[in-house]
Amino acid sequence: MIEGSCHCGAVQWQFDGQPDGATACNCTVCRRYGVLWAYDYVDEGIRVSGRTQAYVRGNAIEFHFCRVCGCIVCWRGRETDEAGRRRTAVNLRLAEPEAVAQIPIDHFDGLDTFDDLPRDGRCVADYWF
Repeated sequence: MIEGSCHCGAVQWQFDGQPDGATACNCTVCRRYGVLWAYDYVDEGIRVSGRTQAYVRGNAIEFHFCRVCGCIVCWRGRETDEAGRRRTAVNLRLAEPEAVAQIPIDHFDGLDTFDDLPRDGRCVADYWF
């Protein structure tokens, strides 16, 4: 399990297991936030506790941040899938470095093509410096 929290500690998250990768997206929102995402489903592989405020982008996605310190904690899909599950992702930059440092980076072109791009051998630790 990996855990993370906002700067002030008012919001925490848990990711069950170890993610296969951390996604770096270049869309207009993610590149401004500077986040690295790990995906699963609300209250299945990912649990978030504490009060958040959401920035709703279009009809598909909510970006949740701490109401106190402003850290971007997670995003949540606004719709459920055919099994009734709601997709979500947590911001791995809110975890302790040693817990996530070796997770490989996956690149996603959220700006132009919406394609997954090939891995380039970097991991989360490479993005911190």
